[in-house]
Amino acid sequence: MQARFETEHDAGVATLITGILGDARQLFVEQLNLFRVEIKNEAYRTVGALVPLLMGAFVVLAGLLLLGMGASYLLSWLFPQLPIWAGFAIVGGVIAAIGIGLVLWGSAELRSISPLPEASIQELKENIAVLSERKEDIQWTANK
Repeated sequence: MQARFETEHDAGVATLITGILGDARQLFVEQLNLFRVEIKNEAYRTVGALVPLLMGAFVVLAGLLLLGMGASYLLSWLFPQLPIWAGFAIVGGVIAAIGIGLVLWGSAELRSISPLPEASIQELKENIAVLSERKEDIQWTANK
């Protein structure tokens, strides 16, 4: 009678361990899918931000080139003693300063985009904590 009770107990523990391993496998597969989706979403967001940014930069560059040339000639016209090259230098310096500010701003925005799937990493940490709790329960049940 004693031997039969121990085999039923062992079968229950084996079933419990098999179920936990199956759950852990399914959880791992779902976690990998979540990682993949998050990384893909961040890549789409990055490309989505860069395409209009680069197109706008090209159009602004063309406009600033023409505006800068006009402003340089305007400075030379307003101040006849100012050589044309000085007008171009003044306008070019102002435009360069504005450009540096915009580049710094854009790089700060790009740094805020995280390539790591932080939500998935947090979920994985929580899942590992739950699995380690279940492991302790199994060990307690097996030692009982």
